[in-house]
Amino acid sequence: MLPDASPPVWARVAAVSSIIIAGICGGLIGWSVVDLQCDPGGDCSTNAALIGVASALICAIGVSVVAVLTLRAMAEWKAIEARDQARRERGLT
Repeated sequence: MLPDASPPVWARVAAVSSIIIAGICGGLIGWSVVDLQCDPGGDCSTNAALIGVASALICAIGVSVVAVLTLRAMAEWKAIEARDQARRERGLT
């Protein structure tokens, strides 16, 4: 039986945490940019909220792509190391 090549739990927790943090930061940045550009007497709360949600989604999706690629690279690295270790144990290298 081959060893498990999935990324460690701490890496998955770090990936989810980074996605959540990126979404929050992106939403706050989007909301504040629209809120700052609003006229002093105007009500831009709806626009600011919509842009905040959109920018939160965009940032979270972007970081999730990077996180998935990183976790896949970690899994592939572990699989290659396990394969090489098995070859060394069998004396093929």
